[in-house]
Amino acid sequence: MVLPDQIAPITGDHKPTSPIKIRMDATANQDENLPPATPLIDRMRATGQWNQDWDSFARLDPEWTEKFLQTAQLPVARGLVDPKTYEFLAIAVNASCTHMYSPGVRRHTRKALQLGASPEEVMGVLECVAMLGLHSCSLGGPILQEEMARLEAEAN
Repeated sequence: MVLPDQIAPITGDHKPTSPIKIRMDATANQDENLPPATPLIDRMRATGQWNQDWDSFARLDPEWTEKFLQTAQLPVARGLVDPKTYEFLAIAVNASCTHMYSPGVRRHTRKALQLGASPEEVMGVLECVAMLGLHSCSLGGPILQEEMARLEAEAN
């Protein structure tokens, strides 16, 4: 956060300060050799929930990335959305014809099944998303079958 006394006046003998300089001044008391703590990012990496496409911006601004990902989890953390419903929403977003992100569909399908979702419920989500394009079912259907088989094999 930039405080008013950290913004250089642009009149008189003072030169305007760039936003980067202001940010550096605002964090001058922090040890610049230590990266900010990112417990959520670390946990997501450890549990296979991390999307490697996020690596570049996480390296550039790990603090922003951490806060952004925390925001996405607020509805569940506040109890506004139960975990299974959250997984259904994530399946819908990832399987939509505008996204078509297989790793996300797979990860959230598996988690939904682990949370007690039935194959019919997951298929219902995919059918709703199909309104955006039939490819949602052709992407999500085989993934649902594969994850059901994996969970069954793991149980045996």
